[in-house]
Amino acid sequence: MTHLGLAKKVSLGIDSSLCVQSWNKIMKTTPQSPRVLQAIRLNLAAVMMIAGLNLTPLMADDKDKKVPFDDAARALITKVRGMIQNDRGAAVKAYREGAIKLAKDYPDEIGPRAMLLEASSLIEDAKEKKAILNDLANLKNPKFAPIASRAKGQLKKLEALGKPLTIKFKAMDGREVDLTKMKGKVVLVDFWATWCGPCIAELPHVKKTYAKYNKKGFEIIGISLDSKEKTLNDFVNKENMPWPQYFDGKGWKNKLAQEYGIQSIPAMWLVDKKGNLVDMNARANLDSKVEKLLAEE
Repeated sequence: MTHLGLAKKVSLGIDSSLCVQSWNKIMKTTPQSPRVLQAIRLNLAAVMMIAGLNLTPLMADDKDKKVPFDDAARALITKVRGMIQNDRGAAVKAYREGAIKLAKDYPDEIGPRAMLLEASSLIEDAKEKKAILNDLANLKNPKFAPIASRAKGQLKKLEALGKPLTIKFKAMDGREVDLTKMKGKVVLVDFWATWCGPCIAELPHVKKTYAKYNKKGFEIIGISLDSKEKTLNDFVNKENMPWPQYFDGKGWKNKLAQEYGIQSIPAMWLVDKKGNLVDMNARANLDSKVEKLLAEE
């Protein structure tokens, strides 16, 4: 799974390519691992870089004699690490509550809001997750606009499942695409990029499924997070990918990817014949899922 933080270094001096999925896996399978602290730091770094933020802490004035945010955040992460071994739920709760306190103690810092955004991805309770995201989405300070934007995307993503999916655009090849007019078809919405290794690894399966079910009513819409049109166009032609591609050249800031809170790719969604989004993890058993949806009335 390719994370938004791929291929950059952040000011913590650590590789930010470890994604949310990797962090969750480490917590669930090896909570005692020394990699846990690094995983938390990497994920926070990635979340902040996703939003285009600088992770370098804003130091408090000397007269305040306040512990620098970076030190306070490090203390919280160390505390959470110690708790993970015994109780993951309690550790996540402590991380959330600690981030909330940091936000109060450091009202002008972006960091605590990024930590809360990260915490929301670790919380399993949908109501609690939405409450955090709603608070972040309603941030008014222009400084926090990137966090607010990401939170809004995550909320839309959470609320989209089971409901009609509205995607409309002019494809790279000039075709007009309107998902609301594709009722009666089963549609795969594929968020991907030519530079994404896992995306390319999935392509043979996607092409095979398309060839098998296209005449039976299966369609694909590609949402490319590429930044160079020629690279995308050459790849699509070389790989004989006949389905339409949305491209705006903005990479991770792709309009539709941001609108739907996409934080890692490939992200494959399935839309049923009624136009409702029914699966946000279509990579798993794509063939059988498409077959089942096509069989529905």
